[in-house]
Amino acid sequence: METKGLGLQRITMVVGLALAVWLGAMQPGLAQTPAVEPRADELLRTMSDYLGKLGTFSAQAESTQEVLLNTGQKIQYGNPTQFTMQRPNRLRAERTGELMAQSLYYDGASLTLYQKDCNCYATTPAPATVEEALDYARLNLDLYAPAGDLLYRDTYAVLMEDVVSAMYLGLSVVDGVACHHLAFRGKSVDWQIWIEQGDRPLPRKFIITSKWMTGAPQFSVILKNWDLAPRPAEGFFTFTPAKDMKKIDFLDLSDQSTSPR
Repeated sequence: METKGLGLQRITMVVGLALAVWLGAMQPGLAQTPAVEPRADELLRTMSDYLGKLGTFSAQAESTQEVLLNTGQKIQYGNPTQFTMQRPNRLRAERTGELMAQSLYYDGASLTLYQKDCNCYATTPAPATVEEALDYARLNLDLYAPAGDLLYRDTYAVLMEDVVSAMYLGLSVVDGVACHHLAFRGKSVDWQIWIEQGDRPLPRKFIITSKWMTGAPQFSVILKNWDLAPRPAEGFFTFTPAKDMKKIDFLDLSDQSTSPR
């Protein structure tokens, strides 16, 4: 006599097989695709060119970071961020989250990170462009800007560096906006991006999957409330500490936080 457990397993197998057959029948491109589909490559280049020509812009980035506990349980942390960028050498990002609240300032001369919970900040001289500052922060400070790969002038070159295959999955809707859905495979990570359809090819959603890590944790971000003509006030990108703030170095500031990157 069949047990309930075996019955559930059989149902799961049947549903999974039916879904696989349906996907293969309805979307044959998923079964066999060229290494990099021209449509996916073209759309990513178009997005990169469009972003690279923007002067001053801002957006809200609602990111989610997955963390795998030692018990095998997967936990998600949310980190909403409001960022404003002015090429070639200005960036400010305000991040709030479940375990941290941080503000990043870059004014073309210095890079400063302020952490609200300890009322402390760290600052260092920085390179002369946003791209160089992002590289410096990542390599020397272990500091990553939210959706930082999308802030480079040549985002295409940054994103495609490790890509071995790519495909175009058609139109989708993100936060009420029609988007082109692209999927890429890399040597160490897989990623997907949703690009707004029409004459504003802005990134609307971005997912990175660490496929060789246990549990394949993901980082995802939805980008919304784009403003392509903001007017930052004078001094908006420069950090001016209040008298009661404590200045520490970046290593100490990192130790203050209990939240994952």
